[in-house]
Amino acid sequence: MTASPQHGSAASSGAPARRRSLNVPRAHHFRGSLGRFATGVAIVTFDGATKRHGITVNSFTSVSMDPPLVLVSIARSTTAHDELAGRPFTVNILGAEQRQLALHFAGRPVDEPLWVEGEGAPRLGNVLAYFECTPWAAYDGGDHTLYLGEVQDFNYRKGDALAYANSSFTTIPEDQLGMEDLL
Repeated sequence: MTASPQHGSAASSGAPARRRSLNVPRAHHFRGSLGRFATGVAIVTFDGATKRHGITVNSFTSVSMDPPLVLVSIARSTTAHDELAGRPFTVNILGAEQRQLALHFAGRPVDEPLWVEGEGAPRLGNVLAYFECTPWAAYDGGDHTLYLGEVQDFNYRKGDALAYANSSFTTIPEDQLGMEDLL
């Protein structure tokens, strides 16, 4: 487990270090079970050592309002995984019309996307929402790394959201998004 020096390391849970691997049929069933949970679709963008990167993810969540923290889970097998460590990043939430953008950064590239320069990390143009972050901590998550970022800048626009469930893209209508009008 690693953590940003300014925030200390995470406390040990006292749980055994033993990892249980799933056999292939059980792993397939586990993945299918997880797929029943609908998620939004996001792209993590950052400037690496030699080039700009984008990684399509569906594992993103808010962590804290004060300070404002978010978390993304990045597979260790992702090509740009190691370059993200310690770098500012932006989480770009995709609109329903941005399926091709999700596919582009999932390994099926099409036309180069519209990039917007942020203060610390690049973001993608015209996304539904974005959260520009500085690194807060990184934690071992088995075959993933859990990256926490402190939100430095954010914004959103109106529109339907791109979602993913049962191995398919779907749409979450705008009228089912947000609660800012309730606050």
